Amino acid sequence: MATRSAQIRIGIQVVLVFLILGLSYYLYYSITEPFDRIERQQQVTEETRARMSNIRTALIDYERDSTSFPDSLLVLRAHIQNDSVLSTSQDSVFGGPINLDSLFFSPRTGKQFQYTVNDTGRVATYLLKDPDSEDQIGTLEPDPTRTHAASWE
Repeated sequence: MATRSAQIRIGIQVVLVFLILGLSYYLYYSITEPFDRIERQQQVTEETRARMSNIRTALIDYERDSTSFPDSLLVLRAHIQNDSVLSTSQDSVFGGPINLDSLFFSPRTGKQFQYTVNDTGRVATYLLKDPDSEDQIGTLEPDPTRTHAASWE
């Protein structure tokens, strides 16, 4: 009879060890998973803003060369490819190499950034907007102080 109760006690202890291990894993995952999700969101936000800032740099260069803003992002892409300084000195101009295939797309969902030009006023302005967040650069209002202003700066 003593051996039977010892076997039951050992069986319960084994079950409790597995239960403790399972609950420990669940507790660890429930603590770290939300933090990892927030960290991933922050990385995507930083990548989005970096791409938009690189586009702003190219827009400023385009405006300096042609005294107006491009009609579309495709025209800006062609300008980046054809401009000798922008295409060869990416590290000094953009702060590192850029990938033109992904530059004009939001890393959140892959949608293209929304770009609009307002050249009807005395001062031409543009609005570059991320379709997946409230991040934007520029304005459509004829306010020269906000022409290149980013919403997060």
